[in-house]
Amino acid sequence: MRPFVAIFVPLALAALLPGARAADKDFNGRWDITVHKTPADRAWWLEVTGAGTPEIKGRFEGFPGGSLNDLPKPKIEDGVLRFTWVDTRNHLDYEIHYVNGDLEGQMTGGAVPLKFTGHRAPAINEHDDGTWVKGKPVALFNGKDLTGWTGLKSDKADGWTVVDGLLTSIGHADDLITKDKYWNFELHLEYNIAAHSNSGVGLRGRYEVQIIDDFGRPPGMHGTGALYTRIVPPANYGKPAGEWQTLDIRLVGMEVTGTLNGNKLYDKGVIEGLTGIAYDPNEGEPGAIELQGDHGAVQFRNLVLTLLSQKKK
Repeated sequence: MRPFVAIFVPLALAALLPGARAADKDFNGRWDITVHKTPADRAWWLEVTGAGTPEIKGRFEGFPGGSLNDLPKPKIEDGVLRFTWVDTRNHLDYEIHYVNGDLEGQMTGGAVPLKFTGHRAPAINEHDDGTWVKGKPVALFNGKDLTGWTGLKSDKADGWTVVDGLLTSIGHADDLITKDKYWNFELHLEYNIAAHSNSGVGLRGRYEVQIIDDFGRPPGMHGTGALYTRIVPPANYGKPAGEWQTLDIRLVGMEVTGTLNGNKLYDKGVIEGLTGIAYDPNEGEPGAIELQGDHGAVQFRNLVLTLLSQKKK
């Protein structure tokens, strides 16, 4: 019996020690995820809570469709976080390791396996508290050509043209991004969405304000004016397809205020993390303005950005 006791007692004590599950607990938190692929046209976001306990849960922006979803039955086995996404067209397996403060993972089951790296989302403590002043407005579109813009997947910006002074996507186009990057700002633009089309405006290349032909439908996480899958406006303030609409967005830190056609969408709404439009996961850094072009025909005009800077104390 002595050999049995010598082995059993340390194991039993280890199970009772507070730090016994520390490696599992390291997965907890919010993670900005870089997907290692070419072109680098997508970024993901992961939140994990309850790791190291039987109540592990999570949310993930990265499954097909770009929506924010609860993790389906996440589990940690031998220090590896695993979950699986299954729908009518996909069976995707995710395996994630915690390595020196970061996440290293792989998705398999798709056409091409994807490797990815996660860094902890930074704490951004700037607030829209009345201490921010406007700079000089800058026109992002000159009404003549694509100067100042490039395609997300290539410099060609396939599918975008300037027609009668309007920035125009025929649909199934590359996303368009500004060459310059911005932090806190106000953005004004006007858009005209075609029937049955869908577009969006990416803030810092990370957070999408939804543009879609859904006139008369109830507001929702995927509806007109929503901060996509994150913040729902109180009503659908969109006009019918084919009419020009006016969108104004103010972004300070992670607080967003929006107005569509003169109606308030949200006031200092807190953005929790990346949305489906994201290609730049570095939340603590300036990012581009992004116009979605791959979901249908849309036109833009009068794109004006005004930088915000904080008053000196």
